[in-house]
Amino acid sequence: METKELLLKHLLETITLGPNDENCVLDSFTELKLQKKEVLLFAGDVSSHMRFIAKGCLRAYYMDEAAKEHVVQFGVEGWWVNDLYSYLTQTPAKQFVQALEPSVVLQIHRDALRDLYNKVPAMERFYRLKFENAYVALQDRTINAMSKSAEERYLEFRTKYRGIEQRVPQYMIASYLGMTPEFLSALRKNLR
Repeated sequence: METKELLLKHLLETITLGPNDENCVLDSFTELKLQKKEVLLFAGDVSSHMRFIAKGCLRAYYMDEAAKEHVVQFGVEGWWVNDLYSYLTQTPAKQFVQALEPSVVLQIHRDALRDLYNKVPAMERFYRLKFENAYVALQDRTINAMSKSAEERYLEFRTKYRGIEQRVPQYMIASYLGMTPEFLSALRKNLR
């Protein structure tokens, strides 16, 4: 399936679009091919695009004062990835977004998206629902990090994101879960 067809299928799971609307929406997105390890968004840059992953696997992460990486999000086919805070506030990003494997992203610039809201009102509904879901997921992740044990967080990760564990290095999963790679390794060994 062509990348823009994947995007259209994804949109139609949430909203209804007429044939003219479909063309208008698809024409507003541009395709970007990324190599493994290529950075799509650098910390310090302002995020000006919404990005749909048509193919591949990406991660969003930030670096603390000691230059230690902290994974905030993984993204695979059919997901959106961004530093949403930077996008919404138009302030410098705190996160990097990087391809973990060769990837294809479809992106729309914020100005083009604003125009699209006027031309195709259903798109405004689509993004409102996406933003609501992103907020719920963030709050859920925050509460889980504070209230669940490391083992519970890992088991939930495995259940929720089955395919990701096979595609992402263990040290990145450990970072996402807020533990050291050594602790995750021991935890996995104990669960066997």
